[in-house]
Amino acid sequence: MPTPQSRRERPAKPALTREGIVDAAVLLMEREGLQRVTMRRLAEALDTGPASLYVYVANTAELHAAILDRLLGRVDLAAHSGADWRERLNAVLASYEQVLFAHPALAQSALTARAAGKNYLALLESLLALLAEGGVPDRQAAWGVDLLLQRSTASAAEHSAQREDSHAERDWAQLRQALATASPDTLPHVRAQADNLISGAPAERRRWSIDTLLNGILATGPGPGPRTP
Repeated sequence: MPTPQSRRERPAKPALTREGIVDAAVLLMEREGLQRVTMRRLAEALDTGPASLYVYVANTAELHAAILDRLLGRVDLAAHSGADWRERLNAVLASYEQVLFAHPALAQSALTARAAGKNYLALLESLLALLAEGGVPDRQAAWGVDLLLQRSTASAAEHSAQREDSHAERDWAQLRQALATASPDTLPHVRAQADNLISGAPAERRRWSIDTLLNGILATGPGPGPRTP
C-alpha cells in the first residue's frame, strides 16, 4: 500500500491567472472538444474548485469567448501583403474562416459569442484599415466589418457542421435530385435555375459573396445617424 504523501511535501500548485485559465481551456478544447469546456470540467483539469475560476471568468459563455479570442491570434493579418486591398481583405477573411473551420464547435459558438479581447480588436483594426485603403467611408466601413465577419462566421459554421455530419453527401444528393425534378409548372424558376443553384466551386462562390458585400458596402450609406434630444 503506497505511503500517503503529506500535503506539505507536494509541490505547490501555480497560482491561478486569467491567462493560465484560458491556456488550459484551449488545451482542453483541443483534446476533448468545446462542449466539454465547462467551468466544472476546467476546474478538474486545473485541480481546483469551480468557485476559484469565477474570480477570473464570469461564466462558461465568457470562457468560450476568451477561447475564441485566443484562437483569433492565429488569423494571418498580413496575408497576401503587397496585393490589392480587396485581395488582402479576402485573404484575411479566408484565414479567419480557416481558424474557425479547424474547430467546428467553436465555429458554431462564434455565431453568438462576442469576443472583445486584443486579438479580436487586432482583426477589426486590420479589416478597417483595408476598407479605409479602399476608400470606404468611416461609418460604412464600421458597419461593413460586422457584415463581413457575420458572413465569414456563418460560412465557417455551416461548413464545419457539414464536415461533422456523416450524412452531408447524402443530403447534397437529395437536394440535387429535388432541384432537377422540380415541377416546371409550380416551380418554374427553381427548375430553370436548378444547375445554377448548385454551380460554382466553394472558393468561387465565397469570393463572389465577399465582392458582392464589398460593392454594397462601398455604394450604400447607412443613412442618418441617431437623433439627438
